[in-house]
Amino acid sequence: MSQYDSLIIGEIARDTNVDYDGTVVQAIGGAVYYSGFAAANMGHKIAVLPKADTREVDLKAAFAAAPNITVYPLHSDTSFVTKNVYHTADRERRTSTVDSMIEPYRPEEVPAIDAAIWHLAGLAAGDIPDEMIPFAAQHAMVAIDVQTMLRCVENGGMVYHDWEKKKEMLPYIRFLKTDAAEAEILTGTDDRAKAARMLYDWGAKEVLITHNSEVLVYDGKEIYTCPIKARNLSGRTGRGDTTFACYITERLTADIPTALRTATALVSLKMETPGPYMGTRADVEEYIRQFY
Repeated sequence: MSQYDSLIIGEIARDTNVDYDGTVVQAIGGAVYYSGFAAANMGHKIAVLPKADTREVDLKAAFAAAPNITVYPLHSDTSFVTKNVYHTADRERRTSTVDSMIEPYRPEEVPAIDAAIWHLAGLAAGDIPDEMIPFAAQHAMVAIDVQTMLRCVENGGMVYHDWEKKKEMLPYIRFLKTDAAEAEILTGTDDRAKAARMLYDWGAKEVLITHNSEVLVYDGKEIYTCPIKARNLSGRTGRGDTTFACYITERLTADIPTALRTATALVSLKMETPGPYMGTRADVEEYIRQFY
């Protein structure tokens, strides 16, 4: 048995969020942040390898409120600094600008951490280079949120481009996460089930696609879906990270339908409160009893 269920690799972001009503909130964020809290609060033993300018961001303090997390901080001379302006109440439309990015992760700076899954959870293209994927595959099952390959910073803005080396890298990946828009960029189709089949055919072993109405999983045999049942969207930020981190760690002991239902219920509950998931497994189980 591995020391940790999952090692999550990704930078901590310094965010300024401007809501549709003009409310301004400054906070830390990032996929590693939301993912770490989600998995740890479900009872999984988690390691995180966050990166930022440690003169400005206390990386251990960022995770102090989460149980079962061991932090292995990495210094970068620059941090990922971003501003998100939300244009609608449901937060489906936003404009993101990026002031600076971290120095890319390098295999030689990653400590030998014994985890069942290495979860690559970057925020933009270049922060986790392609070479990190086969390196991670030498140590554990690889999970990746494809946003770290598609989201490109250009002239301070965030734009999406296809992943040039996707067919070379997907065979290394045990768990692949995209959202519906990213899946269309990768495959050219807006049919989520068809996109999942294509990504599987290109090498990913298990494909998870998030949408605002449901989460879909394909394992090469069957398409599974589960509806999102959030009662409000005030905590929408980080929903994809929350879903994926919960799903992959639950999959260590559960079948696909069970892990999918747990992850979808968790993100539905998380979206009702801003910030990372701070509840418990018992809270998620009660949510399932009420709504699923």
